[in-house]
Amino acid sequence: MNKFLIVGVFLSVISCSKKVDTGKESNVMLEEPAVATVDSAAAGKHEGLALIEGADCLTCHKVDAKVVGPSYQEVADKYTEADIDMLAGKIIDGGKGNWGEIPMTPHAGMSKETAKKMVEYILTLKK
Repeated sequence: MNKFLIVGVFLSVISCSKKVDTGKESNVMLEEPAVATVDSAAAGKHEGLALIEGADCLTCHKVDAKVVGPSYQEVADKYTEADIDMLAGKIIDGGKGNWGEIPMTPHAGMSKETAKKMVEYILTLKK
C-alpha cells in the first residue's frame, strides 16, 4: 500500500510541474539577442559577431562549415553590400529555397538594425 501511495504522490507532483502543451510549435525568436556588456569594439570584435554570438544563429550556421544552413563564408561569397537589406529581412522573416528546402527560422522579435549589423559582419568574411 505504501508503494502505491508513494507512486501516486510522485505522479501528482510530476503532472503538476509539467508545462501545458498547446499543440502549437514555434521556432520564432521573440527577443533581441543579448549583447555582452563589454564594448565589442574595445574587445576587438565586430559588433555583428557579438550579436550573432548572443542569438541562436550558431545553432545552424558556422563561419566556414555548412551545418543546417550555409556557412557564413558561403553567404558572403554569394551576396554583396547591395543585399544587406534583403538579407536582414531574411533573418527577420525566415524563408527557404535559396540554400535548399530546409527553412530558416524567423526571428520576428529582432530589429532591422540588429539584423543589418549581423549581415555586415557576415559580408566581411568574403574570400
